[in-house]
Amino acid sequence: MPDTDSSLSSVLTNFQSATTRKQTDNMGKTEIRNVCKVDFDKPASEQPQLHNRWHPDIPFAGFIKDGETVKIECVDWTGGQIGNNDSADDMKNVDLTKIHYLSGPFEVEGAQPGDLLLVEIMDVQPFQDRPWGFTGIFDKANGGGFLDEIYPSAAKAIWDFEGIYATSRHIPGVKFAGLIHPGIIGCAPSAEVLATWNKREGELVAANKLADRDVAHLPQPINTHAGAASKEIAEKVAKEGARTVPGRPEHGGNCDIKNLSRGSKVYLPVHVPGAKFSVGDLHFSQGDGEISFCGAIEMAGVITINFKVIKNGVEGMGLKSPIYIPGPVEPSFGPGRYIYFEGFSVDEHGKQHYMDVTVAYRQTVLRCIEYLRRFGYSDYQIYLLLSCAPIQGHVAGIVDVPNACTTLGLPMDIFDFDISPAAALKAGETKRDLGTCAFETGVTEGKVTNGGKNSQISFGGGLTYKE
Repeated sequence: MPDTDSSLSSVLTNFQSATTRKQTDNMGKTEIRNVCKVDFDKPASEQPQLHNRWHPDIPFAGFIKDGETVKIECVDWTGGQIGNNDSADDMKNVDLTKIHYLSGPFEVEGAQPGDLLLVEIMDVQPFQDRPWGFTGIFDKANGGGFLDEIYPSAAKAIWDFEGIYATSRHIPGVKFAGLIHPGIIGCAPSAEVLATWNKREGELVAANKLADRDVAHLPQPINTHAGAASKEIAEKVAKEGARTVPGRPEHGGNCDIKNLSRGSKVYLPVHVPGAKFSVGDLHFSQGDGEISFCGAIEMAGVITINFKVIKNGVEGMGLKSPIYIPGPVEPSFGPGRYIYFEGFSVDEHGKQHYMDVTVAYRQTVLRCIEYLRRFGYSDYQIYLLLSCAPIQGHVAGIVDVPNACTTLGLPMDIFDFDISPAAALKAGETKRDLGTCAFETGVTEGKVTNGGKNSQISFGGGLTYKE
């Protein structure tokens, strides 16, 4: 009987050798082709090379050869709804039916269902004439976020890009290198996979007893954009197309993985002929969790990607979900230059939950907010910062009943002043004036509430759900 692992290793070795030769033969001899240009003078909903739903019938927006490296231009995830200004009116009133405008879908030469698409992210950059991005907190009544029971107001921070670094007039005193990456990357579902998504998410919505929570976003015809689809196909996509809000196991999608940066390799399952690959939601930087929902430094930009098709790779690797290998580029802080905060499955009201990682991470974030508040930042400034700065979020323990334990590592060197525990002890003596983030017109300070009544059930349901 053949050694399956050895056979697969041999196939991958031969594949890699052949593609390396192909790349070497053309290296430096041809210009990198731009397969998608965007127009900032035209609404995203009117551009045929963009779309905002997952559906197998959305027409191809371009063709990419197997082994080719191409440039793909992307609008920001809101399609230009957020401005570089000092008001959060646009954040409060953002239309969340008009989001996640993705570039694509692209036909990749030779890709067929059952293959893997190896996507190597060669580079990501903001547009030269748009060297800025934004981080936002949505109003609780319009999108909300991870901590919206405590921080329900809309707020915004604008970030300026200086080479690899980001600074903000709305959160002064910090500067950090961006771990730049796409928030959304994936191939279109087949009709069967799409039906599976809609069925299982529909069942979740039907079973939901969280009266004030959307637990899933089902197909929504309003403001569907199906690229260059005919009227008939566009109507079908509007009725069936999956919202791009969540990532999903069969294809990845909106996973918001901060380490999926330059040099990373992603192995994506192919479900339809040509793959129908799409990408968007570019981030200059992000923390683990993107906790404010609009929590990365969102930007418009250009991503450079190399594509390779691995024939029959899904079965060969036994993949049920994408895998990736991080690239070599990452902001570097010494292990002793982080402060780590701990959180457990005990909510802000003192209620014990059973092994609830979501509750634990909420508490971890709150501990960090309480700590940084001592230095002069407002809670909203810290909430924004922890959403987009290169924090390290980890699950420390999920076996010690009843408390899951999570941690958040805050790099001290992103601040231009000392935030060590020794400095924290003295911080109250000389509290800094660190300005304010942007709020809606007429508002100078965001609301802080008692956290609602998150004791009967956890934030996300989970194992403490009561019938």
